[in-house]
Amino acid sequence: MKRYIFPLLLGIVGCAILISLGIWQVQRLGWKEAMLAEISAKIEGQPQALPATGSDTKPLKYEPVHVAGRTTGQEILVLSGQKGVGAGYRVIDAFETDQGRKILLDRGFIPEDAKGTARPATDLSVTGNLHWPEEADKYTPAPDAKTGIWFARDVPAMAAKLGTEPVLVVARTVQGDAQGITPVPVTITGIPNDHLGYAITWFLLAIVWAGMTIFLLWRIRRQPA
Repeated sequence: MKRYIFPLLLGIVGCAILISLGIWQVQRLGWKEAMLAEISAKIEGQPQALPATGSDTKPLKYEPVHVAGRTTGQEILVLSGQKGVGAGYRVIDAFETDQGRKILLDRGFIPEDAKGTARPATDLSVTGNLHWPEEADKYTPAPDAKTGIWFARDVPAMAAKLGTEPVLVVARTVQGDAQGITPVPVTITGIPNDHLGYAITWFLLAIVWAGMTIFLLWRIRRQPA
């Protein structure tokens, strides 16, 4: 009987750990779904005026705002792509509001062949969301010095380049001359939520562990005492 104790104990402890990890991921799934619902409600909320200069930006992420003013003609093109269209660019403009503030405006997407099209300064009335995307990391290439193409939206760096506040409004709807630019609104689709997959993986591993334990006990039982 003693020869069964260690394998059985190992099997029980292993299964308990794997099942607890699966339960933890299920709990994380509930937390993440609640967070995504909260963000989605915030994104689709009633647009407000642009927050005052110097406001704490962390709680303002995804805040719906309405701004009116004029683009300056200065822009940054960020390499991007769109399903059904292909490669292209996101157009980030320096935007001067009617109150005299200069901010960044993500006007949306243009296809690759529209890169050379002139986009002069124009009056716009924009409803969108404040955003500070975390797209740049240590592996992101620096903007191409020859073409001027950027590879990620880096709000502080783009603001320094265009001489604006480090505030980005991503357009949802635009009134005025769209100049062939298609808005790409902020959504929750880019926020990862893989907890269900992780939970299933841990539970499957628990089943495999249990099966291996049963097989080992069967092998021990077949061996001579």
